[in-house]
Amino acid sequence: MRDDLPDVPDPALLDVRAEGARAALEAFVADTHREAFDWLFDRALDRPMHAENYPESRARFFGPTGEPGSAPSDGAAADAVFRAFRDRVAPMTFNAQHPAAFSYFTPPPLAMSVAGETLAQWLQQGIDVWHAGPVGAFVEEEVTRWLADLVGMPPEGWGVLTSGGVMANLMALAIAREVHLRAILGLDHAPRGRALDGARVYASDQTHFSVGRGLDVLGFPADTLHVVSSDALFRLQAEPVAAAIAADRAAGRTPFAMSAVAGSTNTGSVDDIVGLASLARREGLWFHVDAAYGGAARLSARDADRVPGLDLADSITIDPHKWFFQAYDIGALVVRRRADLLATFSRSPEYYASSRPEDEPLNWYEYSIEGTRRFRALKLWMSWQHLGSRGLGGLIEHNDDLAAYLAQRLRGADEFELACDPELSVVCFRHLPEAIASRDPETIDRYQAALQRALEIDGSAWVSVTTLRGATYLRAGIVNPHATRAEVDILLDSLSRLSEGVVEDLDHG
Repeated sequence: MRDDLPDVPDPALLDVRAEGARAALEAFVADTHREAFDWLFDRALDRPMHAENYPESRARFFGPTGEPGSAPSDGAAADAVFRAFRDRVAPMTFNAQHPAAFSYFTPPPLAMSVAGETLAQWLQQGIDVWHAGPVGAFVEEEVTRWLADLVGMPPEGWGVLTSGGVMANLMALAIAREVHLRAILGLDHAPRGRALDGARVYASDQTHFSVGRGLDVLGFPADTLHVVSSDALFRLQAEPVAAAIAADRAAGRTPFAMSAVAGSTNTGSVDDIVGLASLARREGLWFHVDAAYGGAARLSARDADRVPGLDLADSITIDPHKWFFQAYDIGALVVRRRADLLATFSRSPEYYASSRPEDEPLNWYEYSIEGTRRFRALKLWMSWQHLGSRGLGGLIEHNDDLAAYLAQRLRGADEFELACDPELSVVCFRHLPEAIASRDPETIDRYQAALQRALEIDGSAWVSVTTLRGATYLRAGIVNPHATRAEVDILLDSLSRLSEGVVEDLDHG
């Protein structure tokens, strides 16, 4: 063993050249996987969510103070670190692998995705300049080309991987500002400060919060986002947007962009993409589509037409860590013109200058807000290679079919109320037993939230809650390939079983 290494536990894990390092690392990796599989086949399959509420969870993790402790001054052996994982981390997870976990948009990751994530971390390719991760640059170029082809972008289209939909939406709005608003205003520089006054972006009341926050971050005034009401099925239609644009133009404002949704977070609703795209062209607006969830439906030949018109967008957000069943994190922004990304984000710091300019390497920092990024592409590249579009599309069809089954069960039960038929695989509903149905709206809302918490404690299944038109609904996000009709039946049976106790608690609370 080298004598210049610090005095730490398990020194063989610090230097791959040390005698016995391979055997030590292989044993270490085996221990790591044993911890993972003990969690997976025991805790993760036992219940969807641990039962403790937030204050109880803090006390369990941090101890009596409920606050983080000091960093350790001395290290501990690997087996002690694994023991800390077993004691403090493993018992407190949300378990996406549980077949009755009907979560937000958190599917269990494919095994091949986990393999790709593991290999990516060992390879340690930095995705900013080509020399920091040569093959990483090429894998990302290939997999983002696949994404661009999936949504129908032309050959000059381009994509870049992001941390998720929030970053992708922010970057799309930045491009719309730097490229499109600049052209509308006839400026010889990117619009800033007062040049942003009066600008308007149109989106529905179901749009993701990141659109509004992105406009704030980019320096737009607070009234830039013009929210237009969605229809009875939570979809944005072209006619009310056209009216909003006309009113803003008459008031001297500057419409310049529109953000549609293909698979909203609340209900999975899909806006009238084709109609909105036509309106955007007529009015000269940048057309962005947030397809973070629903864009993956394009993988299915059967269900692709549930999200039509993506090929008409100027920019599209799509999140493989949602419905591509990828390990966190991996999102993407796809644009119609590669040049728009470069015009917005390309910079040339002296420390990234190439010693051989004639080589013109692909440097990804020129296409993103981010500089150094993780090698996110490998897991999606390997997963797509493994299952192909048909295999991935089949998993999506399974989820859509299961959502349709849940909706059918809800329509056939007097004690349940379905918010709307699912367009994709999100189902929103309320439980309205006789003891609750005639109560005032506030009590009905409190009952839905209390019933969700009772289900969480029970551990038989898990759904979230959301708000639709000011009312509280239970929300089943079916993005779990492990789920079957049996788990849907368990969910509904559990809600009915738990109802009486929840009503009693409300009446006596």
